[in-house]
Amino acid sequence: MNTNFIPAWDQGVLKPLEKLDVHKRGLRHKAVSVFLISDNSVLLQKRALMKYHTPGLWANTCCTHPSWLEEPIDCAHRRLKEELGIEVSELVYKDKIDYKADVGNGLIENETVDVFVGSIETKNKLQMVLNHDEVSEVKWTGFETLKEEILLVPSKFTPWLRIYMQDHFDQIIN
Repeated sequence: MNTNFIPAWDQGVLKPLEKLDVHKRGLRHKAVSVFLISDNSVLLQKRALMKYHTPGLWANTCCTHPSWLEEPIDCAHRRLKEELGIEVSELVYKDKIDYKADVGNGLIENETVDVFVGSIETKNKLQMVLNHDEVSEVKWTGFETLKEEILLVPSKFTPWLRIYMQDHFDQIIN
């Protein structure tokens, strides 16, 4: 199936729908978010400038929509590889989080997100190959620093990362 189709609910029925249309209509849809953590810091990605929403904003390590019938854990591993060139042996399922946010240009993220966390023992040895169509840069940031930066300059961060850190931090990190 075309990767531009994602699992979304339309009139209460889950079906594969075109991604941009889902965002324009604000339909609830499935998503996956990954946080790679090392020494009380998290790997953030800065979204590429050509992304159709929230370009140039900082987000968690990886976030995406699964393909139709794709298992969330498989999606998480696939997108880490596609976006960052990373293969992580173990991702731990943390929780399912629902949120809704305006992401600009008349688009709405209305997601049911499966959240996964991976632990990286030595972040300096993590080899990455960035897909510049998706990610412009990455950085490791301590959680307390991230929370402070979000409070000071929220416009630098995607709406979902702000929501995760403000409302769901304990669900994700503990």
